[in-house]
Amino acid sequence: MTDQAVNTDGVRLSGHAADQSRFLGRTRELKELRADIERAGLDTLSGRKAPRARVLLIAGRPGSGRTALAEELVRQVADRYDDGVLRARLSEPDGTPVPLGQTARELLAALRLPTPAGAAADDLAEALRTALADRRALVLLDDAADAEQVDALLPDTPDCLVVAVSSGPLTGISDVRPCTLGGLDTKSALELLTRYTGSVRITVDPRAAEGLVEECQGHPAALTLAGGWLAARPKAAVADLAKHLHTEGEGTPLSRVFGLVYTSLAAPSARMLRLLSLAPAGLVDPHTAASLAGCSVGDAHAALDEFVALGLLRAADSPLPQYEVPGCLHPLLKKLTQSQDRPGEVQLARARMLERTVRLLQSCRVITETDSPEAREKLQGMPRSLRFPSPRAAEEWLRLRRPALLAAARLAVADGELDTLARRLMSQLVKAMVAHFGTRAAAPDLYGIHRLVLDVAERRDLPREKAAALLNLGDLDAQTGRTTEALARYRAALDAGREANDPYASGRAMESVGGAHLELGDYDRAADWFGRALAERLARGERAAAARLYGRIAAAHTYAGRYGEAQRGWRTAIARHRKNGDIASHARALSELARVQEYAGRPEESLRTCHEAVEWARRAEDVRLQAALQLRLADTLERLGDPASAQLHRGTAERLLGEEREDTEQEPKPLDPLQQDDDTCEIRSTSGED
Repeated sequence: MTDQAVNTDGVRLSGHAADQSRFLGRTRELKELRADIERAGLDTLSGRKAPRARVLLIAGRPGSGRTALAEELVRQVADRYDDGVLRARLSEPDGTPVPLGQTARELLAALRLPTPAGAAADDLAEALRTALADRRALVLLDDAADAEQVDALLPDTPDCLVVAVSSGPLTGISDVRPCTLGGLDTKSALELLTRYTGSVRITVDPRAAEGLVEECQGHPAALTLAGGWLAARPKAAVADLAKHLHTEGEGTPLSRVFGLVYTSLAAPSARMLRLLSLAPAGLVDPHTAASLAGCSVGDAHAALDEFVALGLLRAADSPLPQYEVPGCLHPLLKKLTQSQDRPGEVQLARARMLERTVRLLQSCRVITETDSPEAREKLQGMPRSLRFPSPRAAEEWLRLRRPALLAAARLAVADGELDTLARRLMSQLVKAMVAHFGTRAAAPDLYGIHRLVLDVAERRDLPREKAAALLNLGDLDAQTGRTTEALARYRAALDAGREANDPYASGRAMESVGGAHLELGDYDRAADWFGRALAERLARGERAAAARLYGRIAAAHTYAGRYGEAQRGWRTAIARHRKNGDIASHARALSELARVQEYAGRPEESLRTCHEAVEWARRAEDVRLQAALQLRLADTLERLGDPASAQLHRGTAERLLGEEREDTEQEPKPLDPLQQDDDTCEIRSTSGED
């Protein structure tokens, strides 16, 4: 077994995981739930078509097996729903409700539908309901905190079915009859114990086993812990355990059995278990446990497997060694941490966990830079336990750990006392996501991270980072069509950049303000703001940026119909690009000049400029630009009455595009460029400058 960050062989579970995967009991409840699916609703009885999906509610205390029952019901009826099963958890392990927008986004992503970055929660929920309106799907909403969470996600069609899991009734949703869970029946409870202890220890003393079931009140989570405790002690009598729980007296069955199991752990294991309450999203891997407890990854892995065998953790369905802290145990672990660990020690454990996560993300990103000697040297300098065996393994780790990583960022910012680590974590998370998924695919997650960066920057009064976060958020708003919101972000970024005396942020914000005005059709203001940004660039001697801005000013004049000013602007840009030795930009600027000349009614000049642009595009090896210019030449020649020459140019364009397609299929796509250095926590986008 490898000791690298990702074990590609997965994890071998201890205990009785294979047996635990089989559902048992709850025959009556399943029968009632299935009958409820067929039951005529109030709308049907009154002669109306049901406007929304039927909701089945499974209510019970955490640890009562409510989620297992919901999953079994879904398994039994899933074949009735052609569009599949959607799942979402509506509460965090600590009971905090998951924001509506986050849930709707995850469900839309499961349907492989677009989820625009920064979209409002209500808009995402509406998009989900619209998407499900013409589908026949089964939606499982686990751990609902209240009726509002469920109501906002209900499909507007009776062809869908929603199975909701909650602690109590969902008052406010019509026509819902809860299936309330108590304990398991004695036969099923004994079978659950048998999976851990074997049949002999139960059959030799059936009365003691039934007494243990009674002490646990048939509570599945309590029985699981009792079974794990007995399995770890082959010589312990079932009767002794039942007697011990009876004399304990105080607390719920779950808290009493948990207390017994907890006190049986060695001190280091007990401390690690307590600190697992700090795991983001209740998801734990050996690295998280090792950093929290301050031990080796190997020792942490062994301890986690021990916890699984005792019923204290669940092994997640994942190719990685990953575990889930049961929601019913989270408050018990948190209470222990508060009573037995000093606040300073808890904060130190959090800091170790965040630091380890930062280094793993750095390793995850660095392995993509295979052509960089510096990156290879940095990777070799990392401990073996933090290295990934391949870029593919790193990407898989990032994908599978994504919920925990995003939760870690949210928790770190909410903590408020570890802002330096939080900033480093978000910086590395952005870079890793961009390196492996690309900016466009990761945009919804990036939007949330940039908002967290903004929160920290405002709390700590960091105007430079505030400007960077606002620029990034503005770019994502602009990319999703929210130009007015983007303009407000860019103006705020300009104020922050000036406060920080950051010329880069100020100039970048001015240019972005101009771009937003251009998109909104206010061409005079666009040209004005581009001019202000140009003055900043010229004052600092930034020749490439200045050349680009001459072109953007010319583009604003073009849209405004001021073709004379536009031609002068493009000629200035062409001269600047040529002086800078930027062949590709030179070719593109010539192409734009040719376009303006054609708009101005000077086709012969446009033809000459276009031929010159083709030559520069050939030197720049820009095949796509060459093809576009050939098509423009063809259009111009047709208007000038030369269809034969036009056909030749059109054929050349088709040949160039065909060659490019072949090259694209044969060569791997390059990775998106990283956007910042390792030693800064500032996150900056370059969109809008290209």
